[in-house]
Amino acid sequence: MSLPSLPQAKPLDHLAECGKAGDPALVLKGETLSYEALRTRVSRLSQWLIDHVPEKGSRVASWSSKGELTCLMPLAAARAGLVHVPINPLLKHAQAKHILHDCGASMLIGNKGRIASLQEGDVPHGCAVIEETEALSQAIVLESGLGPSDNDPEELCAILYTSGSTGRPKGVMLSHANLWLGAVSVADYLGMAADDVTLGVLPLSFDYGQNQLLSTWFAGGSVVPFDYLFARDVVKACAKHGVTTLAAVPPLWVQLTEIEWSEDAVAPMRRMTNSGGALTIDLVRDLRSIFPDARLFPMYGLTEAFRSTYLDPSLVDEHPTSMGTAIPFAEILVIDDGGNIADPGEEGELVHCGPLVAQGYWQDAERTAERFKPAPQVSKFGGMAVWSGDRVKREANGLLYFVGRRDAMIKSAGNRISPQEVEEAALASGLVAEAVALGVPDERLGHAVHLIARAERGAEDAESELPKYLARELPNFMQPQVIHWREAMPLNPNGKIDRTALKRELAA
Repeated sequence: MSLPSLPQAKPLDHLAECGKAGDPALVLKGETLSYEALRTRVSRLSQWLIDHVPEKGSRVASWSSKGELTCLMPLAAARAGLVHVPINPLLKHAQAKHILHDCGASMLIGNKGRIASLQEGDVPHGCAVIEETEALSQAIVLESGLGPSDNDPEELCAILYTSGSTGRPKGVMLSHANLWLGAVSVADYLGMAADDVTLGVLPLSFDYGQNQLLSTWFAGGSVVPFDYLFARDVVKACAKHGVTTLAAVPPLWVQLTEIEWSEDAVAPMRRMTNSGGALTIDLVRDLRSIFPDARLFPMYGLTEAFRSTYLDPSLVDEHPTSMGTAIPFAEILVIDDGGNIADPGEEGELVHCGPLVAQGYWQDAERTAERFKPAPQVSKFGGMAVWSGDRVKREANGLLYFVGRRDAMIKSAGNRISPQEVEEAALASGLVAEAVALGVPDERLGHAVHLIARAERGAEDAESELPKYLARELPNFMQPQVIHWREAMPLNPNGKIDRTALKRELAA
């Protein structure tokens, strides 16, 4: 497909209409829904929602593992004129309480176990609580439902809560247009088609995870929602379902490269996508070795603007550490500290402009004003932009490179140190599978560099050899004062390495 200009956004529920009636749309454990069945289920669930939550714009939360309800809710709530609030099933009752109260939910639909975990005061006054099996059984027997809506694409459609790496989770407000155009953009640059099969391993409460559904359905393909316990479960599912598209975050990719892949799992794979952290050179090499015929798409995104950049697979081998260039419908500017466009090779802040920019944080004007500001005057889109706080540089060839987060930089003995640079050096040693660099308060230095590392399999001398390697490769001021070795890294609910937990642990 070709996207020469910005298309007209549609109400999100129209994604159910994109595939051919008889083609598979959703592969569940007990049945496969065709697009015709998907339309019927969305229609009836939408009607059921309106019957129970008639006030337009009300927030309806879902809290369950991947399945029919959690996959249908983004479209059904949108058709009903409601605002969907997906809660990550890995969260506990305290985090669910914060989200439910913060968004002012009118209804919570969840599975039996998660509802049973709720304690007194967790659910806001007037919020109905219903088990997903009951909701689906009541909806499916309705004689009629709602047809495709004519909702304004600029209306609020969903609130996605960030994982809360800094402070309490914030609710990012997304319109129909944000999600629709995101689906169109990703389906285009990934080259997705109606015969594609996407394995949905990422949480649907995660913007990257939810787009697994939306972009696949825009292309008319099918989605296999999948919750896994072990990396080998992902391999088995890829082989069983002939998966052509796999999206993951770096910690999962690391696990997947450490196990054997069957030919049945490798052969159908057409594309792999990564976001939520940069791929290392070694990880790119390993993935290219396992999947020589699949296209690898490194990507960068932030929930406040969904997705910002991707690296064309043809450039991955030559520029494996690049963030690439802007995705369709995104304008990415690099702004220096003086407010001007940064020169090639000069570090600046990544500013995302255009129709993928979210509507701000739910009922949080202060934090919205910090991140959502008027676009620079040179922007072709204008309006509000997301000032990411991420430091990047654009080289003369147009490719972007991540430098680090402004608030994550380690300031030690007057030096400004990028954690990513220390981490990349550790990973380049071949002794380390995963690495996180953090600044720990130090009376003498201000902050000392601490490195948390997980040794590469078979690197029995990693603990003694890594300090020697870093001494050769990094300047003195960047040397870790302490290296902490771990058997496993803590992960946050979206599957990323939980830097906040590690920082808290070191501060204890």
